[in-house]
Amino acid sequence: MTTVTDKSNTKSNTQVEKWIRTYRRMVMIRLFEEQVNELYTRALMPGLAHLYVGEEAVAVGICEALNPTDYITSTHRGHGHCLAKGASPDRMFAELLGKEAGYCRGKGGSMHIADPATGNLGANAIVGGSTGIATGAALSSKRLRTGQVAVCFFGEGALGQGVLYEVMNLAALWKLPVIYVCENNLYTEYTHYSETTAGDILARGTAFGVQAEAVDGQDVRAVNAIAQKLVDRARKGEGPAFLLCNTYRYTGHHVGDINREYYRSKQEEQEWKTKRDPIKNLAEWLISEKLADAAGLTAIETEVRAEMKSAVEFAIAAPYPGVEEVEQDVYA
Repeated sequence: MTTVTDKSNTKSNTQVEKWIRTYRRMVMIRLFEEQVNELYTRALMPGLAHLYVGEEAVAVGICEALNPTDYITSTHRGHGHCLAKGASPDRMFAELLGKEAGYCRGKGGSMHIADPATGNLGANAIVGGSTGIATGAALSSKRLRTGQVAVCFFGEGALGQGVLYEVMNLAALWKLPVIYVCENNLYTEYTHYSETTAGDILARGTAFGVQAEAVDGQDVRAVNAIAQKLVDRARKGEGPAFLLCNTYRYTGHHVGDINREYYRSKQEEQEWKTKRDPIKNLAEWLISEKLADAAGLTAIETEVRAEMKSAVEFAIAAPYPGVEEVEQDVYA
């Protein structure tokens, strides 16, 4: 890959590495989700999965601003968050297929993947279900003075859950190092959010005295810039934040949601894919700034595609957990 930098400028080199790493991770999420959809259509994956395609800039832009020891909590649409925080694709695929090598030994599946080693406290199938977990982690960080920050990802559908407002209230009172990230992909399952969500979304944060910001969730550089500001603020003890990321899911609510024209048009989907694709936009910026060339970016995609193929093969070949494990690691 061709990169153009001043070799004597360490900061410049670091920035190039950062944005190439960002591009690679976004491509990884995209290609991972494509493989998930293929596993579903081949009837190799039990249950459903909720794909993150189109929203990659949010997870990667935010997680790039975090330290490895910082926490995240995720949602039913959580593969992107897991990968952005450092999860390994082979163990992710193994979990989706119910295999012993998975992060939860095959017992969590798509919507309950957790990886404490990378600070991922878990995805949650309950809408808004991880808000309390993230806030508790932030309280722990403050009490133990570890300097860790917690990021809580949730969709706009969680704005109708009372627990979100309970924990934001406490986080504001106690100045906890937690950032509430609302990924507004416009649709609460099959309904446009304007039909389910009254009032100003940002006002939900400011009502509690929480720092509230909005950003274009398709622009990874903008997401990362605001995330870095809010993370630094939280780490200094200045309290929680609410970040609204306006984004879009290219696919259906889940892998089985194929015919979507009864709630959104193909034209709308195509416009987002062609005009506001986060990976394409970052690639164009990298090339225009002479930080990479087209051949180099293509090579990254080829490399990641091979990695995904190998990870899928690993998961398919991996054994299922033994019957004797049925009551192990079960807490409810």
